[in-house]
Amino acid sequence: MFDIELVSILLPAFVAGLLVLSTHVVLGQQVLKRGIIFIDLAIAQVAALGAIVSHIDHDIEQLPFSHVWMPALFALAGAGVIAWMATKFKGELEAFIGCFYVLSAVGAMLLLANDPHGAELLKQLMSGQILWVSWSQLLLPAIVSALILVAIAIKPNLLDGISFYFLFAMVITLSVELVGVYLVFSTLILPALALNKYLGKAKLALAYGVGVIGYIFGLALSASYDLPSGAAIVATLAISAFLFRSAISRVNQSNATVIR
Repeated sequence: MFDIELVSILLPAFVAGLLVLSTHVVLGQQVLKRGIIFIDLAIAQVAALGAIVSHIDHDIEQLPFSHVWMPALFALAGAGVIAWMATKFKGELEAFIGCFYVLSAVGAMLLLANDPHGAELLKQLMSGQILWVSWSQLLLPAIVSALILVAIAIKPNLLDGISFYFLFAMVITLSVELVGVYLVFSTLILPALALNKYLGKAKLALAYGVGVIGYIFGLALSASYDLPSGAAIVATLAISAFLFRSAISRVNQSNATVIR
């Protein structure tokens, strides 16, 4: 039976997923290219740390839009640190980014240690609450995502230099607010990884396909069986990526056999 109330919940959640995918699929391919897999977790965790600081400092919490600009400041500062590390520790960058992530995660735990609602806030930041996203929450991410995609289309070399880190920080800040740290990581890496060995011209479109399928089935699974939405989408994204990757491997093997 068609459930209007359920659709009213799932539709903004799905649009939130599309907004996250719109930028993350492009940036995820760049992350794999650079070999800095932990950067998304690190920046997302630093943005979450900013949200926690805003939460525990009531003076900051009362300021307008502190839930947006405070995580953004932390994320941009984190991007600056990683950009600096990229120039100083090229051979060890991934290890340093991993350490940066762990320190940020530990900092979040220490800040919330004596907060009675700390565990719930930490769970919300990690797993997200995509099912409870409202249309009003999507306006700013939609504008920023559109501007970033236009900027990349006009000037693709923005992804090649240090500017990549700061674009990345802005995108991640808004995404963590919408879907949580785990889903940010999965949306960045899984579609890109699924198509990493694909040599055809439709690589980007197929990567978006991996993500869209993952979000559709994840939201449906969550709504049907009352499961945590973030965890369900991560699982279906992983299955979608695996199926696409397997299909591509078979196509590559068939092509190789034909060439021989």
